[in-house]
Amino acid sequence: MSPAISPELQQLLDRIDGFIEEELTPLQAQHQQYFDHRREFARTDVEQGGVPAREWGELLREMTRLADRAGLYRHALPAELGGADGTNLEMAVIREHLANKPLGLHSDLQTEISCVGNFPIVLVLHTLGTPEQQELVEPLIRGDLLCGFGLTEPEHGSDATWLETRAVRDGGDWVINGRKRFNTGMHVADYDLVFARTAGDPGDHRGITAFLVPTSAPGFEVLFQHWTFNMPSDHSEVELRDVRVPATAVVGEEGNGLASALLFVHENRIRQAASSVGAAQFCVDASVAYARSRTTFGKPLAANQAIQFPLVELHTECAMTRGLVRETAAEMDEQGTVALSGKVSMCNYRANRLACEAADRAIQVHGGIGYTRELPFEHIYRHHRRYRITEGSEEIQIRNIARTLFGFGRS
Repeated sequence: MSPAISPELQQLLDRIDGFIEEELTPLQAQHQQYFDHRREFARTDVEQGGVPAREWGELLREMTRLADRAGLYRHALPAELGGADGTNLEMAVIREHLANKPLGLHSDLQTEISCVGNFPIVLVLHTLGTPEQQELVEPLIRGDLLCGFGLTEPEHGSDATWLETRAVRDGGDWVINGRKRFNTGMHVADYDLVFARTAGDPGDHRGITAFLVPTSAPGFEVLFQHWTFNMPSDHSEVELRDVRVPATAVVGEEGNGLASALLFVHENRIRQAASSVGAAQFCVDASVAYARSRTTFGKPLAANQAIQFPLVELHTECAMTRGLVRETAAEMDEQGTVALSGKVSMCNYRANRLACEAADRAIQVHGGIGYTRELPFEHIYRHHRRYRITEGSEEIQIRNIARTLFGFGRS
């Protein structure tokens, strides 16, 4: 059974809605080009390789400053970092709530910046970092410093244990060589969390180490940005040629860097799933409203079973998937993220596919106008289509579920 929303959480959702109405709606009205049919064009700096436009980035940072001042932005963080010790269940409900709205400044799909923040790298450094690395946490929260996440490579994505980036000792330092793909945010990042093999054989879980690498280090080069289905793109191709870092750059335990990656991945998967449920429900609700108001052949479009039945199926799937996501998030709070790996994968692959199906159906129900950029469905589809690949493709999620279900492979 899906956990009920507590009165306290409902009050928080109401506070979020009030903040959006009072603080963000007027600000958004001053920058409407980022939210109407011009949105991708206004947000993208074509001359700089398709990265987010500087003005768009500044507007997002202003939004997060307002949200932080309102006491919302850090909700998910531990109390010692100014947060509210937000739970996985609370964040699942919040992410769904934010996604179940029209496109707006409250939550940017492409950069995943929202008025209630998601801080995976902050949590990695806070949990596993040295005291020196933990000094970067507050500047990272405020956006004064930015850090990328360098795991995926040109020849290795979901098969991360086979990555080819290598780090070898040289005196008291490490020297890193390799290449990273879809290294998010490197057009503005000050640091990159780079994963490299330091011991063991390809395919071994052990022997991979996480390094906090300054992007200004000699030999660290951002080669180009990948243009993607949804623009702007902040997914860089990065090369490391004899990049030298001190031993203090190691994050967490040497040889156990995948612990950092798993801390990042599992929380992101459940929150992505929650966002996808919210977006799917938005598409269904908008389609129902349009079908009831649209008259064709002298009767409401909604009177046609060809319109009703697909939306009924999607609405039902939203309810079932919402229940699974919230139940899993609550169990994660009790048992930890890794213990629920298979169930998190169930949430992730099904919810992300559901969002795409609902956006596609919304386009179809709305007809020609649904295909235009006047409505948000094409934007929602293009963004959530990415979720079916990132944080482990849906095939990897299904394999993970099968491993749990049939007992094959390693845990």
